[in-house]
Amino acid sequence: MTEGIVAVPGADLYYRLRGSGPLLLIIQGGDGDAEASDGLAGHLLDFYTVLTYDRRGLSRSKLHDGAPPPSGLETHGDDVHLLLAAVATEPVSVLGSSIGALIGLELVSRHPEQVRTLVAHEPPSATLLSGAERADAERFQQEVEDLYAREGVAAAMRKFVTALSDFSDREPDVELPRPGPLRAANLDFFLAHDTGAVSRYRLDIPALKSAPTRIVPAAGRTSREIWTHHCAARLAELLGVEVAEFPGGHNGFVLHPRAFAARLREVFEDA
Repeated sequence: MTEGIVAVPGADLYYRLRGSGPLLLIIQGGDGDAEASDGLAGHLLDFYTVLTYDRRGLSRSKLHDGAPPPSGLETHGDDVHLLLAAVATEPVSVLGSSIGALIGLELVSRHPEQVRTLVAHEPPSATLLSGAERADAERFQQEVEDLYAREGVAAAMRKFVTALSDFSDREPDVELPRPGPLRAANLDFFLAHDTGAVSRYRLDIPALKSAPTRIVPAAGRTSREIWTHHCAARLAELLGVEVAEFPGGHNGFVLHPRAFAARLREVFEDA
């Protein structure tokens, strides 16, 4: 395994490289850091060199003294652009999940030359929806932010997790992540800065449609009734492609890592 730091404006990004083969970047969802996809990565290391990193403000990716927190997903997109510029010499494959899917889409909209294929798993952009479903999704996002401001991390995450995840739906040998001081700090940062950025973000659909990158909107088989699945389906419709279904639900890459990795390889090999 190779570890390193890439300096970006206002922060230092920690990253890890493991495995062998073509480069595959995994952009985590939620408060996930470079270790959060270890289960999935373990089933990919014989086929890919897996690149993971801590988003700015999480774990080892420290903000510089006096630097402001990220102002939006555009900042995270710039970070990934600079990370890839430092470690990659040709276009790479990317898996982005949840907020990571939006960051991947932001990267492709402005730096498509860096990405060969992007699998965008359940991007939580309520603006892709319409009517009552969009209003419900926007209300949910606002309620999570309000709960965090009023009652703190635990209450907000209970609502978030209950609505989007079923942790009983997992492969038998999967162990759920245990909370600790680092996780608590990451959750606090995520809720304070990144959840609002997700709500404010607007996809650049014309740029995505004109990009040479192969974009694969993806969604979980068991989340068909959840709005994030519908976001992926609507994105596929706008781009004129098919949505790819993956094992599990919104957190399928964590709870079904073996099956998710197999499906991911199929999607990349289809290219």
